[in-house]
Amino acid sequence: MPARKAGIDLHFSDEEKRVLKDLARASIEKALFGKEGKSPDIPAALKKKRGAFVCLKTSGQLKGCIGYLRGEMPLDETVRRMACEAAFHDPRFMPLDAREWEHTEIEISVLTPMKKIRDIDEIQVGVHGLYIVSGSCSGLLLPQVATEHGLDRQTFLEYTCEKAGLPRDAWRSEGTDIYIFSADVF
Repeated sequence: MPARKAGIDLHFSDEEKRVLKDLARASIEKALFGKEGKSPDIPAALKKKRGAFVCLKTSGQLKGCIGYLRGEMPLDETVRRMACEAAFHDPRFMPLDAREWEHTEIEISVLTPMKKIRDIDEIQVGVHGLYIVSGSCSGLLLPQVATEHGLDRQTFLEYTCEKAGLPRDAWRSEGTDIYIFSADVF
């Protein structure tokens, strides 16, 4: 089902998804092997500024996941940059090496704008991602994390707080802001 927020349709065609995946793959292969790929024609929908994350899984295990929350640059450029960031600069993991590449899958999540919520009942597990902010601490979990790990709403909130470096129950505290967003994941 396409992600929608405030009239923004984030449903991408199969061709647009293929172009984004090809851009991510080409960026990583250029860094790994010095391969210069042919530059594809970029559809207009991929030139719009959108927040996006690129996640890599090697042999089914998370290898890197980095992105922008908000549309700071055109989506095609975000995907190119975040693919390399996820592959080589996610501080949680060793950089991707050439031997791992053939066993690595690329997942792209294009985000809707954030919406600050006042009631956790607004959170639809499996539909919404969470972004929690308290003081200088912040943490984000993409919508698919709750589904992949079988999390309920409260556990999803707790894990997002942990990711922010906060106590698990910080989401209940005054001064903690909770944002939701949706994503087109492919």
